[in-house]
Amino acid sequence: MAAIPQRTISQFKSKLVGGGVRPNLFEVQVNFPDGVNLGIQQDGGGEFDGDRFRFLCKASSLPASNVANIDIPFRGRVLKVAGDRTFDPWSVTVINDEDFGHRRAFEAWAQNIAQYGDSSGLTDPSSYMGQATVYQLGRNVATTQASNSPATDSKIIAQYKFVDIFPTTVGAIDLSYETENTLEEFTVDFQVQYYYPEKAGSGAW
Repeated sequence: MAAIPQRTISQFKSKLVGGGVRPNLFEVQVNFPDGVNLGIQQDGGGEFDGDRFRFLCKASSLPASNVANIDIPFRGRVLKVAGDRTFDPWSVTVINDEDFGHRRAFEAWAQNIAQYGDSSGLTDPSSYMGQATVYQLGRNVATTQASNSPATDSKIIAQYKFVDIFPTTVGAIDLSYETENTLEEFTVDFQVQYYYPEKAGSGAW
């Protein structure tokens, strides 16, 4: 009778040579489209600082990979063949600072697409679609620097490029007298035309 050998904790340790990927080691880069006017709001607000956003984006996700199936009935059975690829919406969670800079920037992006008071807005998709990249970082530092100087950069072990994104929801911020010891945060949901995995470290920063 076939059998599977017993596995030991020492064997498991020997296979986890990288120590495992940590979900809290990541950065997100969002590039606003050139056609978006960040000063469109009445208060004139709306300033997006990409470097600052890398710190204040507290949560995101690596994308799911979806290929639909097509069911073809045949004589009491169903043949399953591959269908089209689909791409789920993508979201980020952002810590809100007192200047409301990123909050206003995302609101302005959405307002450029569809105005508050009427049905006007940008019509050319290329003018309101941006790009984004999610970097999964490793615990080890990068090894690209000269050997006589200490490496201080986190190693990029995976990255995903999101192409032609635009916000569909700038989420609510809950306010309450009873809330203590916490910071405001909000979620932005994006539609994504497609994404693809890039070579780790390509085009970074």
